[in-house]
Amino acid sequence: MAFKKLDLIDPILKALSTEGYTTPTPIQAQSIPLILEQRDLLGCAQTGTGKTAAFGFPLLQLIDATQRHPQALIVCPTRELCLQITNDLETYKKHSKNIHTEAVYGGASIMMQIRNLKKGVHIVVATPGRLIDLIERKAIDLQKVKYVVLDEADEMLNMGFRDDIDFVLKNTINRESTWLFSATMPPEVRAISKNYMDNPKEVTVGKKNSGNVNIDHQFTVVPAQHRYESLKRFIDFNPDMYGIIFTRTKADAQEV
Repeated sequence: MAFKKLDLIDPILKALSTEGYTTPTPIQAQSIPLILEQRDLLGCAQTGTGKTAAFGFPLLQLIDATQRHPQALIVCPTRELCLQITNDLETYKKHSKNIHTEAVYGGASIMMQIRNLKKGVHIVVATPGRLIDLIERKAIDLQKVKYVVLDEADEMLNMGFRDDIDFVLKNTINRESTWLFSATMPPEVRAISKNYMDNPKEVTVGKKNSGNVNIDHQFTVVPAQHRYESLKRFIDFNPDMYGIIFTRTKADAQEV
């Protein structure tokens, strides 16, 4: 299947051609038509399968550039993913006139982000914590948001953002469509779709709740007060290990 068969408009197709996109990935081929129909969508696919383009291209097509207020909200777990999605959207919209995006995330000047929002943007890409800060400061108006994307929903739940997600969805009361993407489908993700989505169409690429077959998964459950000592023991037993340690907060990262 070619992108031309997915009812995308010429500016989007031109951006696809410029970037060398020729054939949609499975998640793109299945998701784009449903998103253009403004159906609620539950997408299950591993990282690296083209999820950003799966919602990015049709979302840009649905935006009304003449209305200079937030029409779409993309919520993701980390600053790095927030910036990646924003950069991808900038690439995708290079032939779509007057569509403005803004990334809002912690660790950067909130005053600068507020100033940019006041100038008028169409798509806001946000991490949950900074988005809540902006809502509480009344610096962002979600009343006219029509489309909400939850990207890497399982990771947001793993990082403790369930209450934040509930808060955001309860404050986007006029949204017309919700699109949730996740690498796995635990019960907590299902609960979000049940509580906040209207008969979502489910798209699954690959196997649900599965990791890469070349990865060996191991875990240890320890009391919270012993986790740093346990981590030290684990590293002592694996002195030649290379790895990445993920923490919930900056304070935790500094302590590790």
